[in-house]
Amino acid sequence: MFNLFRKVPANPNVKQDDAQTFRVRVRTARHGEIVEFRFTKGAHIGVDDDGNYVFRKPVVSPQHLDRGELVVQFNNRYQVLSTSGDGLEFVPVREWED
Repeated sequence: MFNLFRKVPANPNVKQDDAQTFRVRVRTARHGEIVEFRFTKGAHIGVDDDGNYVFRKPVVSPQHLDRGELVVQFNNRYQVLSTSGDGLEFVPVREWED
């Protein structure tokens, strides 16, 4: 009736390894180089101005030094709300999951 217990759908670009750890893979726009990021709740995720949690990271590819920025936004329960990137695109989890 009021959607109090509505579950946020899982984001196809972010994989949660365990209760504290997330992983993301991105492909640079210029050379298509894939870069993986592993980040945790306690060490890497901060709070934005709206009170939501955010992981913001500059991306530099190791071979061609392509640059970009990735942003993953979470709600107060650490459920992924959105993913965005500048100069890169996200590799969906279904493409790299074993």
